[in-house]
Amino acid sequence: MLDPSIIRAAIPNVLEEAHFPGLPNHYQGKVRENYDLPDGRRILIATDRQSAFDKVLAAVPFKGQVLTQTARFWFEATADICPNHVLDYPDPNVVIGRRLTMLPVEMVVRDYLTGSTETSIWPMYKAGKRHLYGIDFPDGLVKNDQLPGTILTPTTKADIGGHDAPITPAEIVAKGLLTQGQWDEMARLSLALFARGREIAGRHGLILVDTKFEFGIDEAGTITLADEILTPDSSRYWKADSFAARHAKGEEPESLDKEFLRLWIAARCDPYTQPIPDIPDDTLVEFSQKYISLFETVTGRTFEPPPVGEPVKERIGRNLAAFLR
Repeated sequence: MLDPSIIRAAIPNVLEEAHFPGLPNHYQGKVRENYDLPDGRRILIATDRQSAFDKVLAAVPFKGQVLTQTARFWFEATADICPNHVLDYPDPNVVIGRRLTMLPVEMVVRDYLTGSTETSIWPMYKAGKRHLYGIDFPDGLVKNDQLPGTILTPTTKADIGGHDAPITPAEIVAKGLLTQGQWDEMARLSLALFARGREIAGRHGLILVDTKFEFGIDEAGTITLADEILTPDSSRYWKADSFAARHAKGEEPESLDKEFLRLWIAARCDPYTQPIPDIPDDTLVEFSQKYISLFETVTGRTFEPPPVGEPVKERIGRNLAAFLR
């Protein structure tokens, strides 16, 4: 595990933005900044920005590199299940991908009754709802219970500042967001990808709790995996060896994902109606450690931080310039 002092020293040099005026067709998401090249390729740069509750809150040291390298491991480990958009990796924070026509539904796959956001099933269940995403849930469940089987809880995609919204498969087709054939194929792929992720995570002592996938269509009409896959931003991971004992005592699982920050915020305010407090450096360091630990646990590799001295944005610009030549 990376020394906390190295993480703390990197706080002043986090990558908060990745705007390069010389690159065309810039689009800024919550975490990534994209550029569409005339030849059909897309540049995706993962910054260190951290979002939660549909807001950008802070920047976490090394986060963009962890996301890119974790997603790379999973894209390579699932390439036999589903084609993905990746063409190359010219920098630790950068993916070159095929530009796709993105489909307007996020495929959320779950094995446990948990969550803290408005689209998570636990807050809805706690509020008394028993029919969620077109699925009936029994009474008597408690937070973090394992579900009887893996479920799909799709949401519509929101722009920056907006909220993803729950939707059922029937509504997706009825509203014309996807055809029935597209839904069926995305459901099949999502369940297969999740099963692969659960199996590999389990081998390394982790529980893959839930995740989300995004898909697009390439020029041939093939449904293709895009964005990121099974990262700690898009997934929940719990430590398997402590889960049962902690759950029996009503304690939160030991997690290696974004839920750590969500719970930190929710303990201090209502993130949907009240100002979110500043996140202290100690919390950012602990958060970064969790992301790095997830990368190292899943991949079996040691995380290598960038050399001290060159700002991350300068390195990305240099590597992209060399790549695009």
